Amino acid sequence: MGGSSSWRSLFLRIGDKCAEYGGSTDHKEHVDTCYGVIWREMEHSKEEIFKLFLECAEQLPHKIPFYAVLIGLINLEDEDFAKRVVDASQTILQEALFSGNCDRIRIIMRFLTGLMCSKVLLPGSIIEVFEKLLSFASKVVDDEGENPWQSCADFYVTCILSCLPWGGAELSEQVPDEVDSVMVRVESYLSMRRHSGDAGFRIFELDEAKHSDNKDFLEDLWDRIQTLSKNGWKADSVPRPHLSFEAQLVAGKSHNLSPICCPELPAFSSSPSSNHKAKLKYPQRLCRLNIFPPNKAEIMQPIDRFVVEEYLLDVLLFFNGCRKECAAYMVGLPVPFRYEYLMAETVFSQLLLLPQPPFKPLYYTLVIIDLCKALPGAFPAVVAGAVRVLFDRIADMDMECRTRLILWFSHHLANFQYIWPWEEWAHVQELPRWAPQRVFVQEVLEREVRLSYWDKIKQSIENAPLLEELLPPKEGTSFKYNVVDGEEKTEGHKISAELCSLVKGRKTVREIMSWVEETVIPVHGSKLAMEVVIQTLMDIGSKSFTHLITVLERYGQVIAKLCPERDGQVLLLDEVGSYWKNNTQMTAIAIDRMMGYRLVSNLSIVNWVFSSSNIEQFHTSDRPWEVLRNAINKTYNRICDLRKEISSLEKGILLAEDTASKTKEELEAAEAKLEVVDGQQVPAEKPGRLKRLKGYVDRATEEVSSLKESSEAKEALLLRALEENKALFMTLYKNFVGVLTDRLPPVSDDGKVPNLRDAYVDSMTVDTEESTTMDVDSENGKAKASRSNGEKATKPYNIGEREQWCLTTLGYLKAISRQYVTEIWPYIETLDAEVFVEGIHPLIQKAVNDGLGRRVPAS
Repeated sequence: MGGSSSWRSLFLRIGDKCAEYGGSTDHKEHVDTCYGVIWREMEHSKEEIFKLFLECAEQLPHKIPFYAVLIGLINLEDEDFAKRVVDASQTILQEALFSGNCDRIRIIMRFLTGLMCSKVLLPGSIIEVFEKLLSFASKVVDDEGENPWQSCADFYVTCILSCLPWGGAELSEQVPDEVDSVMVRVESYLSMRRHSGDAGFRIFELDEAKHSDNKDFLEDLWDRIQTLSKNGWKADSVPRPHLSFEAQLVAGKSHNLSPICCPELPAFSSSPSSNHKAKLKYPQRLCRLNIFPPNKAEIMQPIDRFVVEEYLLDVLLFFNGCRKECAAYMVGLPVPFRYEYLMAETVFSQLLLLPQPPFKPLYYTLVIIDLCKALPGAFPAVVAGAVRVLFDRIADMDMECRTRLILWFSHHLANFQYIWPWEEWAHVQELPRWAPQRVFVQEVLEREVRLSYWDKIKQSIENAPLLEELLPPKEGTSFKYNVVDGEEKTEGHKISAELCSLVKGRKTVREIMSWVEETVIPVHGSKLAMEVVIQTLMDIGSKSFTHLITVLERYGQVIAKLCPERDGQVLLLDEVGSYWKNNTQMTAIAIDRMMGYRLVSNLSIVNWVFSSSNIEQFHTSDRPWEVLRNAINKTYNRICDLRKEISSLEKGILLAEDTASKTKEELEAAEAKLEVVDGQQVPAEKPGRLKRLKGYVDRATEEVSSLKESSEAKEALLLRALEENKALFMTLYKNFVGVLTDRLPPVSDDGKVPNLRDAYVDSMTVDTEESTTMDVDSENGKAKASRSNGEKATKPYNIGEREQWCLTTLGYLKAISRQYVTEIWPYIETLDAEVFVEGIHPLIQKAVNDGLGRRVPAS
């Protein structure tokens, strides 16, 4: 197999059952073949091979054992090469520790563990790394008071524990006392740290009293490692190719790792905002989602589940943007058992990860589609099973996760001809209109109509005709001034017809404004004028998005003149909402565009969302929440854009100042050059060059001045935007507190906080035996325990409308607080003083605190 491309292909494909290795799964044969070819290439491509080892170890970390063995074999012939790999890995680890690059730290530590297994690295070196990180972690949690950097300390300890499936056996064999010491110190750390039970980051709402003993991620991993230790460090999910070459590898020289040091952490105060900043830098990688009952999912050792999750998360990390390769690597992991159920749980856990997934939700949507195509006989049924289980638990799901699930599911079905056994869910039509399962189906159908068209979606639910009631109305617009035969025309009809003729006659904005101000308002009043103008312009722009945007661009000034104040803008939004009452998407787009053109402010949108007509929809439709999310996002994005522009200008100023300084020096040096002519000192440089240099200096100085002016202007815009942002969140929270205070059941005289789910908990306890009927065995995704003909799969929904309204609104309050926590923290003192005042309902305060990750001191 000659040629440079063939050795690279062998290198990348090692451990795969692929054509390059003749479809073989014999790992020893793979290593032998690959080593033979690479060793022959060493003379010509040593640097390239060296770089590729480090790149592959980092970007294909599930193959680290194979790359480590190859380096071990090279070490027998070329110790310097292996030593360079060790030194380079130490440098990468040290840089990653200082920059806080979590993925590099974790993966390089695994690579070093692999090198130790292949006799390239001394086991004592790995132990030294563990000890250094443990000392740091223990110091962090041993500090008096609540140290916000516990998330960093937890991460370091997680890295240590996650190396042990790959090298625990070798370490316990070669340095047993040191390993025991590490385990004792980890246990000591766990006894000192604070349990990390973030209520705001749970995918499902739990009864905290019943689940107070739930283990957090690190505690759970520690349990798995202890079980692994008792089982002789045997993990089926970790390939151990070095064992086949042990007799050879033992003859190689084991190298030392230069010592590493941990970074000095910034001295944050122990305020909750510091805790938040630390968690942003060292986030939790996985919130495990146990979707399937034990009798359905694959049977594997606890540690194997952890290892396969690591593999899957690493592939998702390094192949984002390469969806086909991502799916191919995910289905071809080097493990001797099936893991489709675990794969589904891991991808869904990332899609629903709070506060936000590592990548855009669309990435996970595409990966799931490609996995269904890569494993057509198995994965579609597993995905269908996951959907059923999540649907059964939708009432307990976090509101943001519920929105993500709706968006994902509708998009997923759009890629599979909208085929789904809707008859299984036909029973939701009989549930109250506020029941979460009914709302979920309604929202999925609404999103599908957006992605396709009404008749197509109606056809897709023909096996469950009852669900047609949950489709959005077919007719999207609702024009107040439609001319109906036989109906008497009102003044509004006449004004609307006249405005239409003015628009068709291509009258200018100024002419239309004059007509409104001189003809309409004096006779009919400004309210009717506004209603007719908005409704008519919406109708003119109703043919498509493009028509709507053209109308807003062309006649935006007319709208702005009619509604300059916030109250007027709320009435304007009422008219927009009324016109598009049957089309959520166009309502959202129209309002979003109006905000973009500054026809309505974000505060007007907040006040409109919390107006009486919209409040009544909070628990039955995503419509008001979508409009609210868009308004907050637009405000937030504007601030982000301004910050980026200012940062870019600051870099430009430094560069321009440097250029100005150099040109000035060059000019001064040229002017200082003198020569003696006829006994007199005169400038040595030619006048033309001096003039040119002066021009360069003037231009460079002008550039600095211009950039500074731009930066000052942007700074002023940012200050204004931040003030607007503060006003937005103050208004938003005041509205939330106002509507919730009116509707929440009061705290009892003995101080007991009401449990809004009480009725649900009592009447909807699912029997564990019953829950196992969510079978997902058949290829088409239909359950064996079929729920055809709309047969009810659950008991009636027993939460009252008022309680459900409160649960939903509190859920959105928590979700919004969590999503914009970074923007909210700077105003928290003002919010505490003016909004979250003493006597506020404890359920409101809890939702906000959970969202912000704020611990409430024990009273």
